[in-house]
Amino acid sequence: MAAEADVVALHPGPFAPAVWGADDRVTLRCAAVLDVTHDVKSFVLEPVTAPGAQGAVFDFEPGQFITLLLEIDGMPVSRCYTISSPPTRPHRISITVKRVSNGPVSNWLHDTVVPGTELTVAAPGGAFTLTAPAAGSYLFLSAGSGITPLMSMTRTLVDLGADADIAFVHSARTPADIVFRRELDAHAAVVPGLTVTHVCEDDHPCEVWTGSRGRLSTALLTALVPDLHERTVYTCGPVPYMAAVREILDGLRYDMAGYHEESFVFPTTSAGEPSSVSVPPESPTQSADGFAVEFTKAGRTVTCAPDQTILDAALRAGIRVASACGEGMCGTCKSSLLCGEVDMNHNGGIRPREIRAGKILLCCSTPKGDLQIEQ
Repeated sequence: MAAEADVVALHPGPFAPAVWGADDRVTLRCAAVLDVTHDVKSFVLEPVTAPGAQGAVFDFEPGQFITLLLEIDGMPVSRCYTISSPPTRPHRISITVKRVSNGPVSNWLHDTVVPGTELTVAAPGGAFTLTAPAAGSYLFLSAGSGITPLMSMTRTLVDLGADADIAFVHSARTPADIVFRRELDAHAAVVPGLTVTHVCEDDHPCEVWTGSRGRLSTALLTALVPDLHERTVYTCGPVPYMAAVREILDGLRYDMAGYHEESFVFPTTSAGEPSSVSVPPESPTQSADGFAVEFTKAGRTVTCAPDQTILDAALRAGIRVASACGEGMCGTCKSSLLCGEVDMNHNGGIRPREIRAGKILLCCSTPKGDLQIEQ
């Protein structure tokens, strides 16, 4: 069996070029579209390489996400999706997307993307990964499509033959809504140390559910995982689900130093899909107490207060800037700082070499003086 430390050494060798090299945005081609459930599909993406060129490989950590930079109905749209494939299979990368009622991006992906479709994708980001800290005993808790980062983690540990003890508890509405059901059950049947429990709220017309039923509760979790205090917890799912998990663990006096959640939260529509933030144009009476920020491509200069993010100042002035998470995680608003200094408090959406090259994230940067930005 491979040692647990192997989980942190998943980067391509010196002779394998990375998909994201000097550029943080690349074109990927859809290689396959897989039906996972009745309303969930996996999109398998591969690099677009010139004939005869050496194939590039994907370099990321299990649990990270990529950002799709799309144009739908003539409008630029960006969305972040967690990578469901493992970095141990580096030649292709997969995202798994649930169709959301009235969701413009998920419906576009389901209805439009076919093998051969090319997409612009920003480099992986996010700190919700297995690499820090490494642990030998895990509790994975997920609900709905929140299973995707935990599936990448599980596939990675299985591929490495890691000596890990994994208790995986996934919640779904009905048996037909269990994402990756057959694969997880197959892994659990042959992989020592991996136990998988599906929890369903209701039956499906085609299947009466005989397993664990209802919503995750203190009684159910302690019955399924009596040694949870000895495990490192990773959880991802809808916001109410993660709030319920935190409440359960708090009630059990779990040491939250071992708790990790995907805090990838966006403004949402009533349908539950991330949406763009729309802010009214700046009022002519706004105070000029701040710094001048020049956007060179837009040909505009706006005033940004010392405690105001550059993205907020741009949106309030009516300047359209690509953005998604607003939390310094996805990298969508990455721009070149041509002149000036900023304070930037990001959450993994930008790499050290990009910072050294003068890149900043507008959503989490505040000015220290007058600025000039290539945007």
